[in-house]
Amino acid sequence: MCPRKPASKNPGAVASLPVESAFAEVVRLIERARQRAYQAVNSTMVDLYWQLGEYLHLRIEADGWAKGTVVQLASYIAQRAPGARGYSPQNLWRMRQFYETYRDDEKLSPMVRVLPWTHNLIILTQCKRQEEREFYLRMAAQQRWGKRELERQFRLAAFEQAVLTPPKLSPPVSDLHGEAAMSAFKDAYSVEFLALPVGHTEADLHRGLLAELRSFLIELGRDFCFVGSEFPLQVGGRDFALDLLFFHRGLNCLVAIELKVDRFEPEHSASSTSTWKRWTATSGSRTRTRPSACCCAPARTPRWWSTP
Repeated sequence: MCPRKPASKNPGAVASLPVESAFAEVVRLIERARQRAYQAVNSTMVDLYWQLGEYLHLRIEADGWAKGTVVQLASYIAQRAPGARGYSPQNLWRMRQFYETYRDDEKLSPMVRVLPWTHNLIILTQCKRQEEREFYLRMAAQQRWGKRELERQFRLAAFEQAVLTPPKLSPPVSDLHGEAAMSAFKDAYSVEFLALPVGHTEADLHRGLLAELRSFLIELGRDFCFVGSEFPLQVGGRDFALDLLFFHRGLNCLVAIELKVDRFEPEHSASSTSTWKRWTATSGSRTRTRPSACCCAPARTPRWWSTP
């Protein structure tokens, strides 16, 4: 054992652990204040664009303003407010379209103020139906998608996947978690960001997911927290290694993922379920979590079930 060094008398020395914890709380307060300030500014700007869109709509209806008039307006704004950006003729028309799209929609009009203007523009230009707009507005806010992730979800046709192929949940999962489970899981997860070669193995998939864990967590959803890889289980005196283990904050349960690259077979879920149930029966009582969910994830087709 190394001898303990005397405490430094230098006031600039590294703070003790309790003091560091207090300092960290100060930083968290600053970050939360910054986030609230950002949200307030964003809401104010979206409100402004709404008002400008409404003004243009009324002028077009009452005075017959056309595109030429809006071009003149954009030039006038540039001359009188040279520091103001984002008021090109095209953007002004977008503000009018923004207002006209949501003005009579009491359900969606409050939601647009939660997202940045860039997100609203993407959703406005990409969506054709009210249901589709609601899906992306809600998901972008809940999952805190950035601009690139929102664009990626459109490329992956996330709305069509959610509507046409809802997640395949076993009755215990549905009965236990209800609608929360339907929004927590998806039928298919896209991992195109791994850029895996044709004929890749389960080990390649496993390594790729760990290397791109941040992207994988975004794809899973914001309530998923990574617990471990090759998580050791001991059941019946035998040792097993679980491919990936996560914790879902919203459902308050563990989520186990077994990786497969071949076609899904019933024995995949049968063997995994049996092992998982036996382990949670002996170890799960120490976690204070609700019954766990387990996923066998072969190519493109996850199957979700629950341990009682």
